[in-house]
Amino acid sequence: MVVPYKHEPFTDFTVEENRKEYQKALDYVKSQLGQEYPLIINGEKVFTEDKTVSENPANKKEIVGYVSKCSQELAEKAMQAADEAFKSWSKWDPASRADLLFRASAMIRRRKHEFSAWLTYEAGKPWKEADADTAEAIDFLEYYARQILRLKDGIEINSREGEFNRFNYIPLGVGVTISPWNFAFAIMAGTTVGPMVAGNTILLKPAKTTPVIAYKFMEVLLEAGLPKGVVNYIPGSSAEMGDYVVDHPRTRFINFTGSKAVGLHIAERAAKVQDGQKWMKRVISEMGGKDTIIVDNNADLDLAVESIVYSAFGFSGQKCSACSRAVIHEDVYDEVLEKVAARTKELTVGPTYKDNSNFMGPVNDQAAFDKILDYIEVGKKEGRLMAGGEGDSSEGYFIQPTVFADVDPEARIMQEEIFGPVVAFSKAKDFDEMIEIANNTEYGLTGAVISNNRDHLEQARQDFHVGNLYFNRGCTAAIVGYHPFGGFNMSGTDSKAGGPDYLLHFLQPKTVSETF
Repeated sequence: MVVPYKHEPFTDFTVEENRKEYQKALDYVKSQLGQEYPLIINGEKVFTEDKTVSENPANKKEIVGYVSKCSQELAEKAMQAADEAFKSWSKWDPASRADLLFRASAMIRRRKHEFSAWLTYEAGKPWKEADADTAEAIDFLEYYARQILRLKDGIEINSREGEFNRFNYIPLGVGVTISPWNFAFAIMAGTTVGPMVAGNTILLKPAKTTPVIAYKFMEVLLEAGLPKGVVNYIPGSSAEMGDYVVDHPRTRFINFTGSKAVGLHIAERAAKVQDGQKWMKRVISEMGGKDTIIVDNNADLDLAVESIVYSAFGFSGQKCSACSRAVIHEDVYDEVLEKVAARTKELTVGPTYKDNSNFMGPVNDQAAFDKILDYIEVGKKEGRLMAGGEGDSSEGYFIQPTVFADVDPEARIMQEEIFGPVVAFSKAKDFDEMIEIANNTEYGLTGAVISNNRDHLEQARQDFHVGNLYFNRGCTAAIVGYHPFGGFNMSGTDSKAGGPDYLLHFLQPKTVSETF
């Protein structure tokens, strides 16, 4: 019997032994830097001359790995392999597919710090954030394995006298997983194994800045016994082969996490029926957010301050759930603002692969660095700079956590997704106005309300239009199986990853009625 699901515990880095073990893992990963990594197509390694160079964002001179790029020709081979593998994989006993995930999760758990250390080097994650990323990856494997056990026998439906009706779920076919760099292990793993354990086969296209951690995950899947062709690892150019696999007539679904612009591009292309295509493609997407924390006038202000600071600046604000807007009741606005600014100035920024002393590491790459600094310049015109506002890319891509005050709700930095360590403050006269401001973006992913007024919390429950709403805590750190994750409006298709109905995106129900 499978034990009940519980999320993977986080590592306590106040314990010296844990710090030593993580440092040991960092030392090991450092010894592995700079290697070449192939594609994996039909279970075989394929090296190409054209490489993606994965660098340490905290030390641009340090190369994490050289990863082969997939061409259209190789993408076609991967599609053929996945199409062929689907014929047998789709007929595997779902419990056996679940067993593969249980074994893979156990393998990752035994090497937990090693995987987290790869995240620290390749994604620039602080130890705490990397550890949470790896724990979430384990959670996805454990949770989705249990979910397919729940769904494998279908759902009981009614039968009339003289007939027997069955309602079962069957997999769709070949899918494309396009994963992001910010949760380079967790989301990459979850968006791969969810459809996979449901019986589908996958073309995995990881983010261009974090392909090595995805390769390491592929190694685990293969060691755990994954049949050839079930998951094919095909990093490469979105323009060259990304559109190709999205457009392909044998593609049954696209599972995407990333920007709104790319998500809409995929949805538009997927809607066009190609020659030889026999189905409407499904698009499952998570496309970001512009997330608000509301602070009421009777709130616990210390809790509000910590919630805003951690939600805004954890992993340098590079979370789709990050707090980039703080809407504060006018009665407590000045106090909350001053405390957040003071707390922000205490945060340390620097390399996270050297030790665990810095709260924030680098941002993702040069493009992210430039984009965030451009928004900071916009913010200086739209609000009052209270903290931060500076960046340094001489060694890595480091930006100081930044707070802007007195920003109009319609201003660009209150409306556009920055995806960096920037939070804007706006003042509101009452709770109705706070809700109105919170809802005035095109996104609807996460939000939080810090309040001791139960009437206001219940009002927010109904009127705050986001997919994940939190009361009296920050708006980040959803946990698989506890906080199913996904948003409304331009935040995507509200996939509710890590939730009880996530696998249904990758299954189709079939009714069989037999008359006696």
